[in-house]
Amino acid sequence: MAFLPAERFIILIIATFALLDACLLLLKGVGIDVTGYASLVACGAFLLGLGQFYRHVRRNDRIGATAIAAGLFVLFTIVGSIFNYLLLPLRFQPIDPVLARFDAALGFHWPDLVTWASQYPSAGIVLQMIYATSLPQFVVILLILGLGGRTRLLHHFLMTGVIGALMAIICWFFFPSFGASSIYGLSPAVTEAVPLAAGPHYGAQLVELGRNGATYLTPSNVLGLIGFPSFHTVMAAMSARFMLRCGPLGLPFLLLNVVMMPAILIQGGHNLADVLGGLLAFGVAHALADAALRQLERTQRQRRSGIVATPGV
Repeated sequence: MAFLPAERFIILIIATFALLDACLLLLKGVGIDVTGYASLVACGAFLLGLGQFYRHVRRNDRIGATAIAAGLFVLFTIVGSIFNYLLLPLRFQPIDPVLARFDAALGFHWPDLVTWASQYPSAGIVLQMIYATSLPQFVVILLILGLGGRTRLLHHFLMTGVIGALMAIICWFFFPSFGASSIYGLSPAVTEAVPLAAGPHYGAQLVELGRNGATYLTPSNVLGLIGFPSFHTVMAAMSARFMLRCGPLGLPFLLLNVVMMPAILIQGGHNLADVLGGLLAFGVAHALADAALRQLERTQRQRRSGIVATPGV
């Protein structure tokens, strides 16, 4: 099997996470839905194999790169999610009250926003639908970039997501947070009027999980643990930024993800600080991914030219 430099970079991260997951599962004695996760791993492995088939047998680099990217995305999502759960219970005090005070200094109060939104139930339903498009957008973008022959852009997209996720997990480990919905309550009239993907009940589940940790992991019941920085915001910024680099096709993605911002606040139960942190995380991840990709490409060119310095030379 042969992989491109960016693909090998992501495979290394996936392998590292997989090793850490295995060690933590044994050390913590956490149960795991082997069948459920095995089916997802098999899906990712199938996509990798399909990509290799099209790259070497059918000689279709576009389909090959797309299938491999999709496989890597699936596998990274699995090992990253398991690792995030295995960091529980929390080692540090949640910073949500601090983030709420930051929001207050900016004149933002989450319950007031949701209460106002409850006056427009139809808009709440639309925002819920938009909030649920994050992962489907990723799939569509993988297909557009890969099948469109924009392999470098595809790899930059993937690496930005991987590095952004790593940054979010590391930040969350040392400065845990579960979002505004974990510290505020809402009246029944408000929660009945606005369907919330992550309301106070969801926030309470996260707080309980953070306090006691997980005893059994299954892909059928995965909660979004990270409040700050909002990875939903990272994903939205990625979708808009990379699709805009494809020309006019990016305009619908830009508009969709502009509306995604209030959806993240209302439906995702996030602090305003979470969203601002997500935008910052995206900017850093985008720059780091570009620098890493350039270095990988430079190293590959040097190897092909036979000018890579050997140790001691």
